[in-house]
Formats: sequence, C-alpha cells, structure tokens
Amino acid sequence: MEDIGTLETIIIAIVEGVTEFLPVSSTGHMIIAQNLLGVKSTEFVKAFTFIIQFGAILSVVILYWKRFFRLNHTPLPEGATPLKKFLHKYDFYWKLFVAFIPAAVLGLLFSDMIDAMLESVSVVAVTLILGGLFMLFCDKIFNKGSENTELTEKRAFWIGMFQCISMIPGVSRSMATIVGGMAQKLTRKAAAEFSFFLAVPTMFAATLFKMLKLFTQDGGTDIIMSNLGTLLLGNAVAFVVAMLAIKFFISFVTKYGFKAFGWYRIIIGAAILVMLFTGHNLTIV
Repeated sequence: MEDIGTLETIIIAIVEGVTEFLPVSSTGHMIIAQNLLGVKSTEFVKAFTFIIQFGAILSVVILYWKRFFRLNHTPLPEGATPLKKFLHKYDFYWKLFVAFIPAAVLGLLFSDMIDAMLESVSVVAVTLILGGLFMLFCDKIFNKGSENTELTEKRAFWIGMFQCISMIPGVSRSMATIVGGMAQKLTRKAAAEFSFFLAVPTMFAATLFKMLKLFTQDGGTDIIMSNLGTLLLGNAVAFVVAMLAIKFFISFVTKYGFKAFGWYRIIIGAAILVMLFTGHNLTIV
C-alpha cells in the first residue's frame, strides 16, 4: 500500500524543487502542501521529503558542472609544502568542506533537539515571518554594491556557521547561507551560487542520514522497496523544477534583491498561523 499517490508525489516534488534553493523555507511550504493535499505524515512521507532532495542536489551539479568539477591549477610560490599544494589544487572542495563542517557537527550533536523543533508548526510560521521582515531590509544592511567574489577559507567557515541557523525550522538554509555570504562582503550572485554549492554536501548528508535511519527501522527496507517508484518520480520532478528555480533565482536576485522574497515569507508564515488559529491540525511532513 502506498503512503502517497502519484498526483500528491508530483505536487510535493514541485514544491520541493521550487523552494529548496529559494530563501523562503521549503519546510513551511511542505506543511501547507501536505495538509492541503490531505497526505498523512507517515514515516515514509517524512523520509520522502528528504530523499527527493537528491534530485534537487543533482540539478546543482548538472547546472554548474564545469565549476563543480574543477581543480585549481594556478601556480604556487616555490617552496610550498605538499599539504599546501594539495589544498591549493583541491581549493574548491576544501572550502566546501570547511563550510560544511559546522552544520555536520552540530547536526550530529543536537539531532534529537532539531527533530523536536521540527514538530512545532508555530515555530516554522514565526521564523518565516521574522526572516521575512529581516529580508525586507537585508539589502540595506549589507553593501549591495559589493564587487567581491573571492571566497576565502575564513569566509567559507563563517558561511557554514550561518548555515547552522537554518537548523531552526522555517529559517531556510538558502536564506541563512546567502545572508552569511553577504555578511562576508560577497556579491549577491556570488553568495547565492556558493549557497547552491554548499547545498550539495549538506543535503546529501541529510538525505543519507534519513535513508539510513529508515533502513534500520523494522520493515524499513520493505517500505523503501514498495515505494521505489514514488521516490524515483519525486526525484525526477524535483530535479527538473529545481533547475528552473535556480536559473530564475540567480537572475531575479541579481537584479532586484531580496525584498520580494521577504514579503512572500511573511505571507506564507501568516497563512500558516491563520490555518492554526482556525482549527486546522497542521503537521510537519
């Protein structure tokens, strides 16, 4: 028996693909989508929303493959140590690793606390609104005229620290990392693109963790195998939609900034609160 139908699979995958890389909180949108569709929050459905992130991850790798699969061949000064040569050659991946570490460590240490926060729909709604209010002014707070596109180890680390804030449901991983990049004086475009790159190891680790957790449960393997078609369909839809969303977002944010996304977050957060106050029993996907 399937936990989720074909139409519901496609709609939720579209929501995932559109919202995962935009600073609008995919969690908030999943809450609304799940409850409007009447999808019950089973163990498989919870895992499904993480597993289809793989499709979104793949869209980044394909879209930016020339920049993602690259080595640094620029010359180093004579006398550089073997370690320095190694880190220089794999500079791009080293900085991704440096940015990934803070969230990986905190995620492992506080996984139970994070899961507990994920059960609170009201927390998602409030953080959506607060984050939206912040985004109305973030272009003024940071230097929107910055021409800096250089990513140093220090900047990568601090962007990774900002990513940890997204462990609070409703904050949005994309918003936290882009703001982190802008706080490090990167241009909006450079900050957004590194946010996409950082999503690959971060979301892959989260997806793998959820899959392993499901596999180790009683009957977990049977659940995965009986819903394999649903997972493949969800990933395929998320992949296509995420590619379109990324292209739109880079173009839009470079020209217009984040104010529109701020207003949108406020509207979505308010919609969730209205649903709660009018008696809807909302649950996290």
